[in-house]
Amino acid sequence: MKIRDVEIDNPIVIAPMAGITNPAFREICRKFKAGLVCTEMVSDKAICYENKKTMEMTQVSVNEHPLSMQLFGHDLDTMVQAAKFLDQKTDCDIIDINMGCPVNKIVKSNAGSALMREEDHAVNLVKEIIQNVQKPVTVKMRIGWDKDSINCVSLAKRLEEVGVSAIAVHGRTKKQMYEGHANWDYIRQVKEAVTIPVIGNGDVKSVEDMIKMMETTHCDMVMIGRGVLGDPWLIQRSVNYLKTGEILKETSVEEKFKLAHEHAVSLCELKGERVGMKEMRGHAAWYMKSLKNSHRVKDLISRMSTLEEFDIILMNYKNSLKTDNWQWLER
Repeated sequence: MKIRDVEIDNPIVIAPMAGITNPAFREICRKFKAGLVCTEMVSDKAICYENKKTMEMTQVSVNEHPLSMQLFGHDLDTMVQAAKFLDQKTDCDIIDINMGCPVNKIVKSNAGSALMREEDHAVNLVKEIIQNVQKPVTVKMRIGWDKDSINCVSLAKRLEEVGVSAIAVHGRTKKQMYEGHANWDYIRQVKEAVTIPVIGNGDVKSVEDMIKMMETTHCDMVMIGRGVLGDPWLIQRSVNYLKTGEILKETSVEEKFKLAHEHAVSLCELKGERVGMKEMRGHAAWYMKSLKNSHRVKDLISRMSTLEEFDIILMNYKNSLKTDNWQWLER
């Protein structure tokens, strides 16, 4: 499987997620055999201004390949300049253009899914980027701005004509944000309209969802976002099913807590303990989702600030799940 000349081992792709898909998270996803991982989106103007934090976000480790780096923006000059930087100065394998982010902060700057309302500009923007870089360029989009302006098929066809190497389609409109259900039928329509690889995205939270997505849309790859939060084993189960036809058993509590600790250590190494553990609060809650009394433990998680505190919480929680003794939560 390839995106132009980039070899992809399997069709499981991890979606770009702001504040989440940093190197610590991406390395976990690669450990569980994701075919392709994507970075958090980076701003074109922040790259052009050499913003320190953004420059750090463009760093890629040797364990992350193949990797797609996602760029967002609207203005042609700065988008081309930033794309050339990613092409020449970073170790990413693919440059992805964000036309799917629905968050108001991004949309107000006419970037993200707002580009789908300016189809001519969006196509010309991508064309100019492709003509100025050597690496494959892909696009991630939604199906349209709202239910009355769904244009993913026409936009996909035009993007293929200017040289885009693959297209990821999230089956929601911008107006839906992350609510309601993703409409996979439009992903199928895009797949039928173009010859380049199509990546289906939206509402894949289990191996069964992954199978249904591929059977319904005939997409070449499946992009998983929120479904892997706290459950990167979903990647492993999906890859294993595609190879063997068997669905692996669910993850044990011991495995979840062991990986949660490793994830926290990686975040501390990446960002320092104070920032790393603050970010880990959200991840820890995802690892504990659906476990008994998780809502009470999450209250403790929301206040932790050190790795030692987290390890104590994990130890006490694991013991309580075995003994059903919850006295430590009453202190």
